[in-house]
Amino acid sequence: MDKKSIGELRRRMKKDTCTITKMCGCYVNDQKEKVVMIDESFLNLQDEEYYKYMEIAKKVMSTNLGNNLLELNFPLDEEKPGGHQQFLMGLKKSALKDQGLLESFYDMIIEKYDSLGNYLILLFHDVYDVMTKTSDNNKLDESEEIYEYVICAICPMILSKPGLGYNKSEERIGTLNREWMVGMPETGFIFPAFNERSTDIHCVHMYSADSQNPHKEMIEDILGCREKLTFAQKQDVLTEMVQDVVAEEDLKEVMQSVNIELAQISDQEPELQVSDHHIKEALSYAGIQEEKAEKIGKEYISSISNPTEEDLPFLSDLIPNTAAKAVKDNNEKILLKEEIKELNRKISEITETGGDIIIKVNSDKKDKIRRENINGENCLVIPVRDDENVKINV
Repeated sequence: MDKKSIGELRRRMKKDTCTITKMCGCYVNDQKEKVVMIDESFLNLQDEEYYKYMEIAKKVMSTNLGNNLLELNFPLDEEKPGGHQQFLMGLKKSALKDQGLLESFYDMIIEKYDSLGNYLILLFHDVYDVMTKTSDNNKLDESEEIYEYVICAICPMILSKPGLGYNKSEERIGTLNREWMVGMPETGFIFPAFNERSTDIHCVHMYSADSQNPHKEMIEDILGCREKLTFAQKQDVLTEMVQDVVAEEDLKEVMQSVNIELAQISDQEPELQVSDHHIKEALSYAGIQEEKAEKIGKEYISSISNPTEEDLPFLSDLIPNTAAKAVKDNNEKILLKEEIKELNRKISEITETGGDIIIKVNSDKKDKIRRENINGENCLVIPVRDDENVKINV
């Protein structure tokens, strides 16, 4: 999964470039009953609705990779007939026109999705004519491939706040009726995945608004994939391991030290993969005994490793933003102090080696400066044109 490809999809979510052909959906109440079915030609929607729905579809295309957007690989058994991948392939190929498939999909969501309130299931079908790009990133007027895909968004229904307003029928100010409003998606997915500007039917991009608590049932029961931790969850795993070896009242301070040290290491080499050595080094820096630090480092790497991934994440992906910012700010302060010291050193050298009079002029004036005896006194003469400014520092 690459940020550049997802960004390319997001940029198309505009009135003049959006090519979504169809939108379907189902409104589900808190009793898990289907209340309203949606079946619309997307381009025929009224402008206000068009932009609201497009905003929802665009939200699923998060560029916060590894946290709000996970790339999930289908297990081999899910790619066989009857598997989840094959079911999603059917939805895509039908362009959301097969009512039987749609009903089955809604029923699966209603059965598996963990929600106590009302929510709206939305499905979008899109076809993107992927243009060939040259090495200098310019587009050519020829198609590289056709990327056909579906977007799913599951949005909570939010009850509007109570308030006063104008009641037209009674011609008075009174209490307004509370209405159910469609919120931004809690979770969703893009299938097939769009990797390196190309279709990847072996993967699905799953969106989660809450990176610390993604819907596990969406991963395993609805998409048929194996659970995968977000970067935020991997940060929590380390905290939980440290919690077992330090006092509760010291945990926050210890983790701050750990994360600062990891941020320092990462700042020196941004694209550095995490290792048990890095974790041990940071834990030791925070005051944890070396044996415990080494044990936690190995257990941590083992717990965040994913059999479907060849590489471990970058260390920078596992550091909280507050720690990364603190290190960056501190390094900038240190750099500024060094620059000030160097400037003061240069000023000191000039002062020590210079005479009683220091003159600073443009380079083209240097050869025009001359000495003259005026009224019995030695003087320096600098020719000045009428349009030139002269500033004297005392």
